[in-house]
Amino acid sequence: RRQGVPEAVLAEGKTPGQVAAIVSALLTEGGETILVTPADAATRAAVRAVAGDVEEDPDARVLWIARDVPAPAGTVCVVSAGTSDGPVVREVAACARLFGTHVTMQEDVGVAGLHRVALALDDLRAADCVVVVAGQDAALASVVGGLVATPVIAVPTSTGYGVAAGGITALLS
Repeated sequence: RRQGVPEAVLAEGKTPGQVAAIVSALLTEGGETILVTPADAATRAAVRAVAGDVEEDPDARVLWIARDVPAPAGTVCVVSAGTSDGPVVREVAACARLFGTHVTMQEDVGVAGLHRVALALDDLRAADCVVVVAGQDAALASVVGGLVATPVIAVPTSTGYGVAAGGITALLS
């Protein structure tokens, strides 16, 4: 409440009933925007049972109850290296929208084909902030950082082949 951002409920490690009870209590306290992640099917069903106005993205394993979301101020471009990064891209996009930003997305813009980065340049350069979601060695964040003048946030994922090491290689990059 102090910061004016949605309350986030970490569902991992909790039962669906525990998550639903937390969401119910938060709604009773103030009715603010609530984000629940990562939320499996059972957790999403439990939250829907206590809050009727739930929106969700099952692929991203996220759900939210949007209340008084500010009008979009600024643009965030969320870009992914590959298709397998899609669930994280959608989670980032949902969060950014709840924080009150306009979101554009550019998916499958990996550096293995630099022509794909060139096709995304208009959106990347028009954004006030770029969030790059990439696994493997996370090279896309460095490439994008060299092409735009706005802040770039790198989000390493555990996807990829070769020496992805469960996301450690991307994190270290």
